[in-house]
Amino acid sequence: MFDVSGFSKGGWRVGAAALAAATAVALAGCGEKQETQAATGQVIAHVGQDDVTQQELDNDLRLANIPADKRSDQVVKAVLSRILERKYLVQQAVAAKLDREPTAHLDILRSREQVLASAYVQRELGSKVAAISNSEADAYIEAHPQKFAKRQVFQVEQISFPPQRDMEPLAAATKDFKTMDQVEAKLNDLGIKYSRGTAALDGAALPSDMLKPIEARKPDDIFFIRSRTGGSFFKVLVADDRPLTGDQANQFAKRELASELAKKEAQATSAAALAAAKYEGDYARIMAAATRPPAGEAPAGEAQNVSPAGETHKAAEGQKEAPKN
Repeated sequence: MFDVSGFSKGGWRVGAAALAAATAVALAGCGEKQETQAATGQVIAHVGQDDVTQQELDNDLRLANIPADKRSDQVVKAVLSRILERKYLVQQAVAAKLDREPTAHLDILRSREQVLASAYVQRELGSKVAAISNSEADAYIEAHPQKFAKRQVFQVEQISFPPQRDMEPLAAATKDFKTMDQVEAKLNDLGIKYSRGTAALDGAALPSDMLKPIEARKPDDIFFIRSRTGGSFFKVLVADDRPLTGDQANQFAKRELASELAKKEAQATSAAALAAAKYEGDYARIMAAATRPPAGEAPAGEAQNVSPAGETHKAAEGQKEAPKN
């Protein structure tokens, strides 16, 4: 049984932060209502002394990812109702002086920072991603034949289960298993709930450290993926050759290049922020100290991957977006 890991795109995750921050930012805007209007434009509704503008409604529809052709009267009513409820509740919160509480004030500040940081990242990264050329995509395609000309899709039988407190005993107990029935019996013995079925793994979307042992598999090899979100055993049933060419290859290559660019930008931003920082008190020592996870534990957001030779290394959790065919 081989122990491999999943992975993820990494890089910036900004959309969710902007959505999560919307309500708190509205609180900040309403708290300053007496000094300045949070948004200007055509007024379409009123809640007490507060106005709701067409721009605010359009922005909420944007944040909800509702395209123009889906904005029926019923949809608009629902979104506008949420805006009215939000403004009403903010008025009640301000009347109760909740905006003056230290925790609320810090939350508002944090939300403002998140929205501005996300907007900046989206603008800067978006312009660089848009500049990725066809020649760069062609070079990427040529350098990664396993994702394109030699792409394979693996049909697998799998057994998946929720996160366990300690995966090590399970991995050790199943390392010599050759059949999925053995795995199922072991999980039953341990009282672990699971699901069994079939799935497909796209070789184009797998990292090389996961793809290589799968390509070098023997007929009775069983693989084990473990992460902080759960675990899966799987066995390859069939490998189908599905070359990726033409426009689909070009688009997928650009997505991969965009993902790599996002990771590099995130790393560069983190390094720049740390270089620009100055610390007070004991925080200089804390920030200078090497941060290593406890022995045998992968950092948050990563999973341990034990190769057939027993070498331990790390790979990020999750799964990349596969080509659309």
